[in-house]
Amino acid sequence: MTSSAPPQHVLDNPFVLDLFSGPGGLDVAAHALDIPSLGIEWDKSACLTRYAAGLDTLHADVSAFRRNSFESLPPEINILAGGPPCQTYSVAGHGAGREALEKVKKFIDRLIAGESDEEIDKGLSRLSDPRTALVLEPLRYAVRATRSPNRDHRPYDVIVLEQVPTVAPVWTRYAEALRDKGLPDGTRYEVAVGVLATETYGVPQTRSRAVLIARRVGLGTPPLPSPTHRAYERKVWNQRATSTGDQVRQPTLDDTGASKARQRGEEAAEHLPSWRSMADALRRPVGTHLGRSASFLVRSNYGSAGNPGRRGVRTDQQPAATVTGRISRFVVFEHLDENIVHEGARFTMNEAGMLQSFPPDYPWSGKAQAQQVGNAVPPAFGMHLLSAALGLPAPDVEVLRKPWQAATEEQRAKLRTHGCGDADHCTDKCPRAEDQVPPPSSRPRRTAPAKR
Repeated sequence: MTSSAPPQHVLDNPFVLDLFSGPGGLDVAAHALDIPSLGIEWDKSACLTRYAAGLDTLHADVSAFRRNSFESLPPEINILAGGPPCQTYSVAGHGAGREALEKVKKFIDRLIAGESDEEIDKGLSRLSDPRTALVLEPLRYAVRATRSPNRDHRPYDVIVLEQVPTVAPVWTRYAEALRDKGLPDGTRYEVAVGVLATETYGVPQTRSRAVLIARRVGLGTPPLPSPTHRAYERKVWNQRATSTGDQVRQPTLDDTGASKARQRGEEAAEHLPSWRSMADALRRPVGTHLGRSASFLVRSNYGSAGNPGRRGVRTDQQPAATVTGRISRFVVFEHLDENIVHEGARFTMNEAGMLQSFPPDYPWSGKAQAQQVGNAVPPAFGMHLLSAALGLPAPDVEVLRKPWQAATEEQRAKLRTHGCGDADHCTDKCPRAEDQVPPPSSRPRRTAPAKR
């Protein structure tokens, strides 16, 4: 639950270890709060973005690094953070997802009981999808910290985790284990768990996330961050293109119901400002040439069931639909004149990043940039999570509107030498994509329902 009590500063020298760090969403949040961070990321392109952004990075498989290189981590790290991949929980409402969740819960109990890594690995090797085990890595790092001579066996002081809502039952079991039983060495935590809407924290999109914030006993009970903006009123603002036969009605910029939604929002939470709109997020920031000045509509590919006329449509006065790797497919319509709209340029990667609350000129690099954007933790949301975890005041996320100071070529080369082993290339110590994700034929399939 959130708290209205004044924040109490928790750590004097916070230092974040960010597992599955992606292109840097949580690290950008830490940077904005003047907190050092180190990210571990297996995807080469995401690492290239991180190097270009000047973020300290290890290009490594999180699991392999824990097994083989944990002792090389800076011993002063005292915050563990991460958002493990969630592919095997995307069908959590069906048999495969439920089975995966139940197996993970049992492994959590085994880790808390102090079972050896060898026995845990042996059990995990029998899972049908190896990715299921990745959600256990934060807990395995927490346990490993208490067994590390390099750290003098010190546990992490703070743990911050986030993922899609279907992972909430895993975080709940994490919370029960950390609070009631503690780590094998006896370290226990006070924990808060919840599912939060990112638009209520200044992120210009509707995106729900399951979060866990834990503090070591003695550092106080952590709150979930208090909302700073109103929740998006979907029933009022959800606008869809409709079809008549094979004809798709093109939406108009006036067909929004804006006044009614604003009125209801004001009545619901007068003390909070409205959620941030796409127009606000994409207005051209000072010091850059990026962004849009004209009004527009966006048609996403969510909920279409293969019918383009059913695709969700939002105006620039609404928050974006959840930004995923499909953001590059969103169709953008702009005004030609008062009564005509036309298909305009689709979102650039910088614009997609701005809808995730990244700085406007963040240096997206490498391949699959849309996927990088979609997979990232929204930095504004990350700022709120870290601030709540550390007892800091509510952050000013407007700092993320400022131009980003990208790494110089010399800085980039130094970061990549540290992260990959070479200034310009990956080396043998870098992970291969095929070692992380099983081939398509081995992935569990969702059985289609029978037609009636």
